[in-house]
Amino acid sequence: MLLSLSASHKTAPFDLLERLSVASDPVSPRIAEAEGVNGAVVLATCNRFEAYLDVVPGADQAGIDAALRAVESATGVTPDDLHGAYEIRTDGHVAEHLFSVASGLESVVIGEGEIAGQVRRARDEAHADGATSPELERLFQRATETQKGVKNATAIGRAGRSLVRLALELVDSRIDDWSTQRAVLVGTGAYAAATVAALRDFGARDITVHSPSGRGERFAVKHDMAWVDADGFAEAAASADILITCTSREEPVVTADLLRRGGRASGGFVIDLGLPRNVSHDVAEIDGITLLDLETIRLHAPLEELQAHDDARRIVHEAATKFGVVGREQSAAPAIVALRQHVFALMEAEIERGRGRGDTARTEEALRHMVGVLLHDPTSRARELAASGRADEVFGALETLFGIDARPASAAQAPSAAPAECPFGHAESA
Repeated sequence: MLLSLSASHKTAPFDLLERLSVASDPVSPRIAEAEGVNGAVVLATCNRFEAYLDVVPGADQAGIDAALRAVESATGVTPDDLHGAYEIRTDGHVAEHLFSVASGLESVVIGEGEIAGQVRRARDEAHADGATSPELERLFQRATETQKGVKNATAIGRAGRSLVRLALELVDSRIDDWSTQRAVLVGTGAYAAATVAALRDFGARDITVHSPSGRGERFAVKHDMAWVDADGFAEAAASADILITCTSREEPVVTADLLRRGGRASGGFVIDLGLPRNVSHDVAEIDGITLLDLETIRLHAPLEELQAHDDARRIVHEAATKFGVVGREQSAAPAIVALRQHVFALMEAEIERGRGRGDTARTEEALRHMVGVLLHDPTSRARELAASGRADEVFGALETLFGIDARPASAAQAPSAAPAECPFGHAESA
């Protein structure tokens, strides 16, 4: 059973999301080790914290409790802190939500491209930690496929907008000529590359990068730009017309004291794309500086950017529906396998006895063909029933007709109602 716990910019204050982003250890393994939880994948970005769980039937509350405990242990955010700031989804709603998230339909800027990579990395990290399950692997694989479908088939996917582009749009009206602006970028991660591309699209030519972790020179060579080391950072930051930060540092890398030491007295734009915040609040106190952080950018997102495209929603809904049908069909797989093994074992025993009586190869071929034909309808019927949510009837019929209990361990504990008719065919009468 799939379950998700989601706190996002739509449900939680920015300060809470910021606290959730700082985890002392990976959260997915902490959740996955709880009783009743088969696997977990945690997606944490600047605008959301989501835990996707695969739990045994009836263990949904245990899964939620496990997620809340893991969050508190790794981030210090208590269940009381989270009260009212998250949403719970189950079954088919989980797939539709994740597919929407991966496609950028739930982002601050609808259609932004960074989230797709973040979803993939969340799955990869959980997989590396041994925290996933086959069903979660299937869920995240289909999320990536759906995102690609939305990107290729809709205007939302082709837009490629991002938070940094929206931030630059917010200051664009106050800049006459981008080519005269001196831009300084702090950070060299995946988002930094997108920032450089966005700045150049707006016309910026004078771009310098600084890396608190010492990777600035390599990034600068790759992107054909200047770089500055720690000794020169204060002066470079203070002289920038536009200062953009996007690092994962837990402490601010830009403060009012740093800018003043570098010679900054007033003016300029500071765009903080970091989570936790890369820029200290006191920077906004410097005369003339305009500070844009993630919260400010979110509040200024144009209304049209918050409205999902109908075509993209349709693609997501259809993909989620298909995911649910396939999952339900697969739920009857143990019963189908058990039935076929049982019947084929009987057939092989009969063939072996026939060989002892001198039966010909033609007789053996006819018997194998007949068994294949006989199994076709029950197999198809079992898949149809499972797809409609009636897998329990398939297991019940198999046990009633052949005395075979093929239920998975978790399902075997759940009571099943006696079917009104034989699910492998039409109702029979004596």
